[in-house]
Amino acid sequence: MLRFQQEDPSAPAMAEMIRAHRRGLKKLAPTSPPESRHALTLDGLKAPEVTLWGLWDDNELVGCVALKEIGHDHGEIKSMRTATGHLRRGLASFMLDKVIEEACQRGYRRLSLETGSQPGFAPARQFYARHGFTSCAPFAGYVEDPNSVYMTLAVIDDELDVDLKEASQ
Repeated sequence: MLRFQQEDPSAPAMAEMIRAHRRGLKKLAPTSPPESRHALTLDGLKAPEVTLWGLWDDNELVGCVALKEIGHDHGEIKSMRTATGHLRRGLASFMLDKVIEEACQRGYRRLSLETGSQPGFAPARQFYARHGFTSCAPFAGYVEDPNSVYMTLAVIDDELDVDLKEASQ
């Protein structure tokens, strides 16, 4: 049975998941200079503007994702990972749906992310594109970087939001 819950990055299973995530990123982008690597460390995941969730299948941690608030109406997806033995089960889509739900509850209008531009990151870019994310300019202090791709999704449509407000009056 799947359980999606907020986690402490220091918890042993979560800390190992994050270390595996960071090791995997290093393997995908060995030519990326340090200034092009934006994965959060365990300490970075403890920042007050970051919420980390784990996805558990019974007693096994099978995925994680973090949401970083970068403005009152804008969030950034960080550290999304599915454990190697659990790929292709729809778990990443499940976690993304939960993060989008949370972003809407927080009143975010936009949800963005940074990922690599190298071929090894193509599956991540395709995954996010399938879920409606589109390329965008750098955001929240990021800069143009040939090693990065920036993507965004409008989670609250301004026109729909206006229509809903008018309908409720």
